[in-house]
Amino acid sequence: MVAWVYIALIIAIIAQIILRRGFHNGMIALEELQWHLYAIGVMFGMVYTQVENAHVRVDILHQNMKPRTKHWVEIFGLLFLAMPFIGTVLINSFDFVYEAWRVNESSDSPSGLPYRWIIKGVIPASCSLLLLAMFTRLLRSIDGLRSPTLAQER
Repeated sequence: MVAWVYIALIIAIIAQIILRRGFHNGMIALEELQWHLYAIGVMFGMVYTQVENAHVRVDILHQNMKPRTKHWVEIFGLLFLAMPFIGTVLINSFDFVYEAWRVNESSDSPSGLPYRWIIKGVIPASCSLLLLAMFTRLLRSIDGLRSPTLAQER
């Protein structure tokens, strides 16, 4: 899904460039759509990265750790750093989205995009999925502490 969002983003950027440079007429709505697509790609890209276990680590330190130490570092990072932060963002995002929906927030520009609550709704949706992905990663790390040979196969 994330790859398709970025393809749509590239198409929107190219269309905006053609309109602006070729016809001297840019579109505010198209420009805002670019930001919305970029936000969707980043927010759901974080989920994909967590699911694929491809998030950034300090590889110089991580590659030299024993498997058991890697699992402990993963558990600590998830329980005390990542999950509390994403949980806080998730909890605070509900009011953010609700308020945008309640007032039917739209772009400040007259020719901009309406229904700003839709793009703001990406925040709790992606944070919920990210927490779920982190929880499964946490369970895998706990399982890895119990049986290191099984965890290395995954």
